[in-house]
Amino acid sequence: MFRLLGMLTRNLIYAIPAMMLAGFAYGLLADTAWLKAMIVPFTFLMVYPMMVTLKVRKVFEGGDAKAQILTQLINFGLTPFLAFGVGLLFFRHNPYMALGLLLAGLVPTSGMTISWTGFAKGNMSAAIKMTVIGLVAGSLATPFYVEALMGAAIPMQLSAVIKQIAVIVFLPMALGYLTQRWLVSRYGQQRFQRDLGPKFPGLSTVGVLGIVFVALALKARTIAAAPGLLLEILLPLLLLYGVNFLVSTVIGKALLPRGDAIALVYGSVMRNLSIALAIAINAFGTQGSDAALVIAMAYIVQVQSAAWYVRFTPKVFGLPEPEPESKQAPQPA
Repeated sequence: MFRLLGMLTRNLIYAIPAMMLAGFAYGLLADTAWLKAMIVPFTFLMVYPMMVTLKVRKVFEGGDAKAQILTQLINFGLTPFLAFGVGLLFFRHNPYMALGLLLAGLVPTSGMTISWTGFAKGNMSAAIKMTVIGLVAGSLATPFYVEALMGAAIPMQLSAVIKQIAVIVFLPMALGYLTQRWLVSRYGQQRFQRDLGPKFPGLSTVGVLGIVFVALALKARTIAAAPGLLLEILLPLLLLYGVNFLVSTVIGKALLPRGDAIALVYGSVMRNLSIALAIAINAFGTQGSDAALVIAMAYIVQVQSAAWYVRFTPKVFGLPEPEPESKQAPQPA
């Protein structure tokens, strides 16, 4: 089973569109009312395994302060307002779709931030810190950004949003960390990293795919009635991610060494869409499904763009410097 889950994790670029199609088909053919009850369990399944393997103590290590500061300035000083502006431009008459775009821009980083940084040969230590900081700060800030930017257009209860975030983010985060410490104390750090830790990311993938399935199933009949809606959603998402990639690449290339710059790109462009999706569906009632559709579409744009960026990284930032050889190569006789 874990081998299959690992394969799904490595092939999210195909698994997410496939799950969206499956959810769409199910939504057309079957009753979807019961699926709403699956959002919180799937979200818990997404966050909890990620926290079991996350090296929280890395946050307190130094060495990349400039990259961390620049990343969070983009995450909280630029991206939310960019998402809000793009939402006003494209979804002027549908505030809940604008909300979906805003939520997609509010919670930075996911477990894939670390993975994509590794694939691109970036600074993994910096990416881990960005993931922890972004997840905590974004979860705390999201209710207040939503109220400040969209409170006039969308009725919301601040306490209800805060409660949802506590349930879907901080509870599994705390349980995941406690699980990590228990496994390490029982089996040792070496066995945890070698044998136990690598099994958890696959479980997180199940949560991601489950949430995507539910989101598309719930909106399947709306999409079938107006298929052009998907294109209307895709255009603002492409704009949001395109500008984000451009800005973070320019800043990283100009101000940071190669490894830190790559971590900055993935630490500021990748968003925690699973948490955004759970907030949209659970905290905003029936109309939150419009926001959820935008966030579900964002999965496709985010995963595809992240994968393509890995391919272009050597052209943008150059090749990584070769590691120094520990021993002098033997000279030919």
